[in-house]
Amino acid sequence: MVTFTLNGRPQTVDVPADTPLLWVLRDSLDLNGTKFGCGISQCGACTVHVNGTAMRSCQLPISAVERGQVTTIEGLSETGVHAVQQAWVEEQVPQCGYCQSGQIMSAAALLADIPQPTDDDIDRFMSGNVCRCGAYNAIRRAIHRAAAASGQTPLVAGRNGNGGES
Repeated sequence: MVTFTLNGRPQTVDVPADTPLLWVLRDSLDLNGTKFGCGISQCGACTVHVNGTAMRSCQLPISAVERGQVTTIEGLSETGVHAVQQAWVEEQVPQCGYCQSGQIMSAAALLADIPQPTDDDIDRFMSGNVCRCGAYNAIRRAIHRAAAASGQTPLVAGRNGNGGES
């Protein structure tokens, strides 16, 4: 049994300790916003926040989140009003949309660390998130828009788990 806080609510799951968090979220808890991309922590589609840090859930064993806090795309904002989510809509970022939950979670972590990022900050931090449609310019615009949004208060704080790159 592993107990943790998921999107602000206590959660206990009975799965093997080495089960990747991604599969617990998707298969055991029916939270399908976090996507499977590559399975080797390289594409960023599975990004969630663990104790305020952007992390890849496809390789993270559930045992690593024991007594921790996990935030998924579903928990970033129950109503979709987080500044990053709003900016994504306003900038019409998604094309196919598959990578977008991971992109949004990484962008939210970036803004928690660097509230007014430069293009270089964005490129460096977001470099590990792959978008096969090539929406990188729209992603950058959306991050700048979210940073500029008046009264933006990130719901998540912390550092990215990959040395600043996600």
